[in-house]
Amino acid sequence: HYGRGNSSADQNVSAEETKRSCGADFAMDQKTKETVQKLPLLTVKAGPRDGEQWVKRLKEEYAALIKYIENNKSSDNDWFTIESNKLGTRWTGKCWYIHNLLRYEFDLQFDIPVTYPSVAPEIELPALDGKTAKMYRGGKICLTVHFQPLWARNVPHFGLAHALALGLAPWLAAEVPHLVESGKIAPVDASAKSQQS
Repeated sequence: HYGRGNSSADQNVSAEETKRSCGADFAMDQKTKETVQKLPLLTVKAGPRDGEQWVKRLKEEYAALIKYIENNKSSDNDWFTIESNKLGTRWTGKCWYIHNLLRYEFDLQFDIPVTYPSVAPEIELPALDGKTAKMYRGGKICLTVHFQPLWARNVPHFGLAHALALGLAPWLAAEVPHLVESGKIAPVDASAKSQQS
């Protein structure tokens, strides 16, 4: 199907979803371009096994993430929270998407690959595992065919903020409305009300 093992999504998705490929509906719009252009470019090419160089890279990562969050808040587009473990190798948080004035929220997680930054992290939204064809086993989002070459051309300058802006944000914009229309996800408020009942 789409790579690394088929998930239960194969049995649960419609024929229309199955026809959609990871790159079929991606085009970087002007807003995304402007967002990415406002992010600082990173300079240290180091991964988790590179000792002090990794610490320098992490400082750049945090600076870029802080700038991205500040930019989002100033444009009233706050859509995620994120934090890492002490080593900067495991990242967790929440992301959300507003559709028809309703908020859809998901746990977010990923590990930094040993070969980072040459290879982008695989962003996971575990709660959506099996709900869309644009996802690998374990809730790893299926990035477009345009993302990986773009990432590769921009090593070491792209970092986690860029992965969120160019990977997760467009994925949410493409998939959340479809998941809502197919009745596979509920807004945060509806979930909270059903849990309280």
